[in-house]
Amino acid sequence: MSSTLFGLAFDVADAADQATFWAQATGGKVEDGATPEHAVVSGAEFPRLAFHRVPEGKTAKNRLHIDLITSDFEVELDRLLGLGASKLNEMTPGAARWTTLADPEGNEFDVIAG
Repeated sequence: MSSTLFGLAFDVADAADQATFWAQATGGKVEDGATPEHAVVSGAEFPRLAFHRVPEGKTAKNRLHIDLITSDFEVELDRLLGLGASKLNEMTPGAARWTTLADPEGNEFDVIAG
């Protein structure tokens, strides 16, 4: 017997708001029944993303983060910033290029030029 990846879960202050951001960022869909306490984003290209309200706020760097990849880097970066992300860092080691962003609640994620 083995386990199968079911999805990723985020601890958040407002589950519905975070689900809306991530659905727009990934092209996914917020599943019916989203509330400030619990919401889920589903999509064909990625695992289920669940958001659960917790009483405490984010206090440290994520130990796990999402990497998004795009062929239209500048346009996608501007789009994500327009959705409410904030830029934390830009990296260009060798031929690679990515920017680390934070979602509206401060969870880090990367956008990779690809």
